[in-house]
Amino acid sequence: MRILIANRGEIARRIIRTAHRLGHETVAVFAAPDRDAPFVSEASMALAIGPAELAGSYLSMERILDAAARTSATAIHPGYGFLSENASFARSVVDAGLIWIGPHADAVQRMGSKIEGRRLAVAAGVPIIAGFDGSQDPVDLAAAAERIGFPVLVKAAAGGGGKGIRIVRDAGAFAAALGEAMSEADRSFGDRAMIVERYIQRPRHVEVQVVGDRHGNVIHLGTRECSVQRRYQKLLEEAPAPNLPDATRNGLCVAAAELARTMHYDSAGTVEFIVDDKTGDYFFLEMNTRLQVEHPVTELVTGLDLVEMMIRSAMGEPLQLSQEDVTLRGHAIEVRINAEDPAADFMPQTGTITQLVVPPDVRWESGVIEGSVVSPHYDAMLAKLIVFGVDRPAALTNLRRALDGLLVGGVVTNSGFHRWLVDQDPLVAGRITTRFLDETVVPTALDVAAAATVAAECWRVHARSVTDTGPWTALPDFSTTPHRLRRPTHLRHHSGEVISIDAAATGGALRSSVVSLVRGRSVAVNVDGYSHTFRVLDRTEAWTPTADARDARAGSIVSPFPSLVTEVRVAVGDEVHAGDVVVVIEAMKMLHSLPAAGRGTVTAVRVAVGDQVQTNQVLVTFEEHTA
Repeated sequence: MRILIANRGEIARRIIRTAHRLGHETVAVFAAPDRDAPFVSEASMALAIGPAELAGSYLSMERILDAAARTSATAIHPGYGFLSENASFARSVVDAGLIWIGPHADAVQRMGSKIEGRRLAVAAGVPIIAGFDGSQDPVDLAAAAERIGFPVLVKAAAGGGGKGIRIVRDAGAFAAALGEAMSEADRSFGDRAMIVERYIQRPRHVEVQVVGDRHGNVIHLGTRECSVQRRYQKLLEEAPAPNLPDATRNGLCVAAAELARTMHYDSAGTVEFIVDDKTGDYFFLEMNTRLQVEHPVTELVTGLDLVEMMIRSAMGEPLQLSQEDVTLRGHAIEVRINAEDPAADFMPQTGTITQLVVPPDVRWESGVIEGSVVSPHYDAMLAKLIVFGVDRPAALTNLRRALDGLLVGGVVTNSGFHRWLVDQDPLVAGRITTRFLDETVVPTALDVAAAATVAAECWRVHARSVTDTGPWTALPDFSTTPHRLRRPTHLRHHSGEVISIDAAATGGALRSSVVSLVRGRSVAVNVDGYSHTFRVLDRTEAWTPTADARDARAGSIVSPFPSLVTEVRVAVGDEVHAGDVVVVIEAMKMLHSLPAAGRGTVTAVRVAVGDQVQTNQVLVTFEEHTA
């Protein structure tokens, strides 16, 4: 069989790996920015399908089906995201005489609408949260919110990935939240339909992996905990979900399997639930009719390959095991390594990965390698780091060790956030809820100065012995020592910040264990889980820090990163107040509202809807009002 993978990045590489192990050929399709991506070279063959814009590449059914015809593909695996839950695409694949490696199109269509999904859950006897989906009139939706009682959740009826969702805490905020959710849902899924439902105050996000075949067999593979989220997108997942009452755990698994069985589900899928941490009650959330990002944690505790199971089911083979054959062993945890800055509200970041060191004894699912360019066109996730332990405490210990040994240089990532997170009491206790990041103060600044001190010491000890053209020298678990520098050392951080370390700065104990890389005048270090890259400046180099958004004039709105302008809400002469949204931009599949910092009058609007803008580009300027 020749399998075309209608996706990119780490999931394309993941599917390629299993397909090749099973003896199948693979076809990679790629948009222009992905021409040099690892998945392209790893496939049996590859074909360019279009530009960076999703509509002309990864979301174009026509181009993907044309690529399948041109490469004589016999099957298509959609991965996750993009067209994976598009019923029209699933039907088009089958109509073209190809094998669709996923559930049958009717299942995709029925669960593609959360409204229909709720009705199917009720029919299968699965509890649902009180809500309203009987009308799309904003007046009716607002009235339903009043009846249900605030706070409520407004969420898109289509799609997933946390898009088109808003918490509304009072009636006065409802109209604006509904409008934002509808707009985001329309852009992401082409569907503005909304559901209003009661918001559970102490919610845990727990899901159950199911697998079916075309012979009526359905099994579940246990639970996963996915409660660590920001903007409704998952950051850390683990299997099995900890601290669930037996009645809750059994109820979740039985309900998920029964729902799949009533739909004649015939592939891998995930039934997601909200669990009330106070009571143990659970409610159907949605069903994802595709492979999940977090599937590796289930694979590690079951010893199964979900991609293989999908391929075999699509080929008409029956499941090779029954429910009684499923055994869970140990504990697995996955963290998503995203190009985003936790110190700046998890804003997406771009750049080039200049160094990459992955610790041993982990499962590393990545779409990037050293030298990869992180562009603004696609999702911010660079990789998934997955660890396994004989039990949950052992898995947490292994995760700490792995994060201390990871280096991703040149691009700010959330790896340090994960290192901080793994020591937080609610996570250690297994009692975390989806509100954790809303209720907890996350560290807001990277300790660049401390990292520079460590880098200066590493440079002092090791940099003299390597040449500018030599390979990277990896120094795992390098213990810094209290030596003194002979002269001040000036280092430029990858953010552009320049720090001078004086001769006495390294006179004390620095850190017991540092993972570092040295090549020429470049030094990369991991401090508290965060990767920092420095260039050691010689005395002839100008000390000119790179400008960033914080250097921009206070009386302007600047783009925090490369992005697409989707809305401009002001015109010259308009008066704005602090908090008013001035421009809305899109980057890495997320909308970001840019508000005014204070009261002022718009003096210039320098962009229009559809413009591509760069980091620190001035979008709107103001005359500030001081009174």
